[in-house]
Amino acid sequence: MRTAIISHPLCRRHKMTAEHPECPQRLDAISDRILASGLDIAVTHLMAPKADESHYALVHDTQHIEQVLSSIPDQGLIDLDGDTSLCKDSLKAIERAVGAGILAVDEVLDGRHDAAFCSVRPPGHHADKDKSAGFCVFNNVAIATKYAQSKGVKRIAILDIDVHHGDGTQAIVKSDPNVLFCSLFQYPFYPNTEIENTDTVVNSPLPVASDGADLRALYAQQWLPKLQQFQPELIFISAGFDAHLEDDMGGLKFVESDYAWFTQQIALLNNELNCRGIISYLEGGYDLSSLGRSVETHIRTLAEF
Repeated sequence: MRTAIISHPLCRRHKMTAEHPECPQRLDAISDRILASGLDIAVTHLMAPKADESHYALVHDTQHIEQVLSSIPDQGLIDLDGDTSLCKDSLKAIERAVGAGILAVDEVLDGRHDAAFCSVRPPGHHADKDKSAGFCVFNNVAIATKYAQSKGVKRIAILDIDVHHGDGTQAIVKSDPNVLFCSLFQYPFYPNTEIENTDTVVNSPLPVASDGADLRALYAQQWLPKLQQFQPELIFISAGFDAHLEDDMGGLKFVESDYAWFTQQIALLNNELNCRGIISYLEGGYDLSSLGRSVETHIRTLAEF
């Protein structure tokens, strides 16, 4: 698959407390691994454009947008929810994090690429239409989904593989019959949202210590039949890698081969259903070594498919 990595140096400028796990070094770990593995020559590298308020407004309330923009401090940190803070350069990162998805949609829909990975921060899947939460300011993948709809895509699937439930994304899209949202997550665990399933919401809670065998069973039994029935035209992946065995943010036991298998299944499905393409957005993943290895595996699987 013709695969692009979309990022921007300004995404490193968003900083919270010194010991915060959602740190700029996450992007360094990914880019260093991509370079060291030689994968950099097999993909296209694109710079994320600057998003604007019209993009945020595809998903978020005006009051929330204004609150975030007016909260950017001249110095120090401003707290948004206890887990999420803003520094003086946070908006520069947010603009590019959202902009990466806008460019990814354009690249895929215009036929220049078959897949794109948005290597950006801050992440987004805990952000609801009217609040920031869980390290997330605006909901990057939900904004990109709404943007793709504005470009004429009728049916979209969002697959969230982060160790934490994509509660913000679910809240935003659950009433849209043209968006299928599937989320696996450790349970019980943050954000402790009520588990609900509808015609277009498939929640797949996993007990602590679940591993690749559980992932394979979950996909075959719960997600694949629903995806084949729904027939999405475009697939988004909220690609959190904190379900990795080495990531102490959670208690699941996925490894690189599991991420490779999952990515291959989605690439096969993309071809089977004649989808327009696959767009992945970095969400969690806080152990730097396993994050770099897992993202490299994910992107390599796409690029070599």
